Amino acid sequence: MKTFTLEEVQDKLIGKVGTPRRDMFEYNLQMELIGMAIKQTRLERRMTQEELGKLIGVQKAQISRIENNASNVTMDTLLRVFTALKAKVKLHVEL
Repeated sequence: MKTFTLEEVQDKLIGKVGTPRRDMFEYNLQMELIGMAIKQTRLERRMTQEELGKLIGVQKAQISRIENNASNVTMDTLLRVFTALKAKVKLHVEL
């Protein structure tokens, strides 16, 4: 039986690094992780979605959407969410 590395499997199933399909996969994964981090932090702070929404001026449904799919949200909204959660935000950009 042949074994494969994780990188080989990802290249085969998702596409090689730098291809549009792989870039989209990586982007969606990062947005999902951000949403999960927001939800986890909110729960640790013992806040409801409604309470968090009131702090940043949006409806509960918007918080739910952010937690489930952060890809459809502005950077400003994300920063307001993290500020309301008293989270430290570091932005790292590589070109």
